[in-house]
Amino acid sequence: MNTTPMQETDDVTTSTTATSTRTIEVPGATIVYDVRPGTSNERPPLFLVGLPMTADGFGTLASHFTDRTVITYDPRSGGRSSKADPTSEASPEVHADDLYRVITDFGGSPVDVFGTSGGAISSLALVSRHPEVVRTLVAHEPPLASVLPDRTNAMAVTRAVGDTYSARGFGAGMAHFIAVVTHRGEFPDGLADQPGPDPAMFGMPADDDGSRTDNLLGANNVVTTTHFEPDFDALLAASTRIVLAAGIESEGEMANRAAHAVAARLGREAVSFPSHHAGFLGGEYGQPGKPDEFATRLREVLDSPDLDAISG
Repeated sequence: MNTTPMQETDDVTTSTTATSTRTIEVPGATIVYDVRPGTSNERPPLFLVGLPMTADGFGTLASHFTDRTVITYDPRSGGRSSKADPTSEASPEVHADDLYRVITDFGGSPVDVFGTSGGAISSLALVSRHPEVVRTLVAHEPPLASVLPDRTNAMAVTRAVGDTYSARGFGAGMAHFIAVVTHRGEFPDGLADQPGPDPAMFGMPADDDGSRTDNLLGANNVVTTTHFEPDFDALLAASTRIVLAAGIESEGEMANRAAHAVAARLGREAVSFPSHHAGFLGGEYGQPGKPDEFATRLREVLDSPDLDAISG
């Protein structure tokens, strides 16, 4: 792991009351993160982690945890963060190193972590390397094609999404991505060889502007993330309490199935959470979930000392 020293800029107070924004330099990138101080120090800080989603997506969920200090961040090349080379690949290990550096810079470990989607994958990689900085990890629907029983076909279709983006640009690539991640059940043979859907079906532009730096689809990120192989030996040995979360309404989708598969590899059951893959959203990005119920469930999971009591 790269141990290049971190450099911090001066804190900048944002327009949100009592929230501070901090910037750190890490190898190959500049990372921006936010700290919302809580009203109590009885519980560990809560780090909300998305990928490619930035801190903007956690506004509603963070508002349910005003008693805790809440940390959010923009992954490298997303939102306010940036990469020195926008076309460079960023693996889950690289994102995990960024998370570790944010926690270390913040100085309040151990923290509790809620990681969702690609952020759940980054957080699993973090715990396998630095379990000492995470008390509890709730990994919500990590889209890991690599852990599925139909992994060969699942990895092929996610690779096909990357190929579509490379060949035809954002609209075609995103339409193909949506079709894959919303597919329910195992991926059949030959699906990866079929063309993606018409971008217009999802309101996406058909024109290719020539850009290939999208934080989700660019730099082979969709393949690097979904094909990641978690270090299950390290996760089983970790002091961190690890909970896999799966949405009730997203049953059968790739990320949901992966949550159950990872849980099984760790010898436990996934915990059901309200709503869908983005169930914590309160209208951010025009995607309302069930944030009140979701936050209640997350608090229950974080506060419960007994995993068996919350399974299912």
